[in-house]
Amino acid sequence: MATVLYITAHPLDHQASYSMAVGKQFIESYREANPGDEVVTLDLYNLNIPHIDADVFSGWGKLRSGSSFDQLSDAEKAKVARLNEIVDQYVAADKYVYVSPMWNFSFPPVLKAYIDAICMAGKTFKYTENGPVGLLSDKKAIHIQASGGVYSEGPAAGFESGHSFLKKIMQFHGVTNFEGIFVEGMNAFPDQAQSIKEKALEKAKETAKQF
Repeated sequence: MATVLYITAHPLDHQASYSMAVGKQFIESYREANPGDEVVTLDLYNLNIPHIDADVFSGWGKLRSGSSFDQLSDAEKAKVARLNEIVDQYVAADKYVYVSPMWNFSFPPVLKAYIDAICMAGKTFKYTENGPVGLLSDKKAIHIQASGGVYSEGPAAGFESGHSFLKKIMQFHGVTNFEGIFVEGMNAFPDQAQSIKEKALEKAKETAKQF
């Protein structure tokens, strides 16, 4: 049995969001094809994700210097412990499904906060004499991204920095089995919006069966 983290970064639901609608279709089709797998939903807008702030740096510094966890301040304990919970849950999973809209050529800030939480040396990567090495080479991931314009190809492709950034993070962690489903062009071609959505839903169905 595999464990799948269904990670959504959108404040709206599937009825109002293209990315969430396609994500919902993907995970439903995945469940049908893999009834024995466990799917854990992480709604990042309703998740406690500590930012990497002064308390976190201070807590990590104390621990590296030999202090025990009990010697940390209450704020340091709470944030450091929560970050450990997040990354441990991530490492324990087998597959990752990311769902996000494109905002200002990237993704919502809650997803960046989550990425910061899971980029932890010794957990998702390690440092070596030859540079960092990813520790999650046995995992696989997919990113479902919606955008009003077309950014996966064509003249605007150079502006896209959401999926491309997530791809870099997956490579950093050793996850080479990474793909994307793009729901794009609904604002650029409003008369084709429904057709674009339907094609993406169909692709999600088919991709989920092989994921």
